[in-house]
Amino acid sequence: MNNESAATKASLSDYLAAERTLLAWIRTGLAMMGFGFVVARFGLFLKELSIARSSTAPQHNGLSLWFGTALIVVGVAVNGIAGWRHLRLVRELNRGQTSGSRSGLHTFVVAILVALVGLAMAVYLISVRSSTS
Repeated sequence: MNNESAATKASLSDYLAAERTLLAWIRTGLAMMGFGFVVARFGLFLKELSIARSSTAPQHNGLSLWFGTALIVVGVAVNGIAGWRHLRLVRELNRGQTSGSRSGLHTFVVAILVALVGLAMAVYLISVRSSTS
């Protein structure tokens, strides 16, 4: 074994860093799925609140169910992509082929999706509040 191949061999800290990154993404995906469930159930809470205020059934179209479902789907996708990227990185570490630079596109897409769902939820809540006032 020459010095050049020893220099490219991955160390234990590289594997542990990859695992920490995977676990962070899994936590993010689980949090998104949990929050999506809460958002989906929030529509039911609004419906019950509206029924308690008046005797008529509310005219809400259930957008919180769709926002919540979207967050759950994004959380599942985040966990799937994180697992795939982790496996790919571990294979590269095993071969000593890591380039050191990674695309931040995955992170950017998740941030944009969460921001869009949050913005849509804010607009929905404002519209629900103004329609019940």
